[in-house]
Amino acid sequence: MNFNFTHRPRRLRNNPILRSLISENSLRHSDFVLPVFISEQALEPEPIPSMPEIFRWPLGLLVPQIKKWRDLGISSFAIFPQIDDSKKDLTGSEFLNPSSLTFRAALEIKSVISDVALISDIALDPYTIHGHDGILDSTGNIDNDPTVETLAKGAVLAAKSGYDLVAPSDMMDGRIKIIRNELENNNFPNIGIISYSAKYSSSYYGPFREAIGSRGDTCLDKSTYQLSTANFREAKRELLLDFQEGADILMVKPAEPCMDIIHYARNNFDVPIAAYQVSGEYSRIWAAHLQGWLDLESCAMESILSIKRAGADIIFTYFTEKLIQQI
Repeated sequence: MNFNFTHRPRRLRNNPILRSLISENSLRHSDFVLPVFISEQALEPEPIPSMPEIFRWPLGLLVPQIKKWRDLGISSFAIFPQIDDSKKDLTGSEFLNPSSLTFRAALEIKSVISDVALISDIALDPYTIHGHDGILDSTGNIDNDPTVETLAKGAVLAAKSGYDLVAPSDMMDGRIKIIRNELENNNFPNIGIISYSAKYSSSYYGPFREAIGSRGDTCLDKSTYQLSTANFREAKRELLLDFQEGADILMVKPAEPCMDIIHYARNNFDVPIAAYQVSGEYSRIWAAHLQGWLDLESCAMESILSIKRAGADIIFTYFTEKLIQQI
């Protein structure tokens, strides 16, 4: 039997060439940012138990590894430090040490490799003994404005160290304007800001906190400054404020639980939109794979393509090394 159907969408799925011809989204090497963990304690690449195939890198091995990644086609890296506990305090003062690990890392990389982009995490959680992203006041709450002042000073140190972009991930009020002003006033007008504009108080950050050795681990409550996972309008407001304050790129985090936010940002702001596929998203796929329930590589690719389809121009993902060799 053969019906006279006018519309048969399967006609364009008959073979791989046609499917490729009508593909609406594709991935490029330049879409990816690889998050990289560095450590003062490690003498060799140190595995992170909750994040298979991800390591903390000692500074002495970082430059050769960046070269290997660059030769694979990875050109953008976000650097996250694991700071020795002895250097942590209530205010995260090590963040303002020009010789701190994250600044030394950028100086070493850029002294040898010029054709990569480095992104500096602007937040205090790796440096505080309590694990929060800001300075606590006398009542134990995050003191917004002193925190912003510290973040702005740290952004200037990052620029001096060779970072191409600074990425405030703290979710303090007004920090984009103050950071932009501080960069301008210190003769860094060309250093861009990639703002974690819609960063949710998510349960998916646990493996990341293990990776950087942040106190509080998965139980730390950051809901007084990160967004409620129930809210959409609140994210719209935060995106708009960061755009108005001068952010060059707007970030949504986490990625897959926030596809609606990514889509909204792409359709309403004429700046690049980034999405961070966070540690819990990565570890979730790996865990299912290790149980034999899902295929790792195909699920990783599908997840990244879905983030791209939602509207992300830039994708931070721990799958970068694995996937970039497939595209």
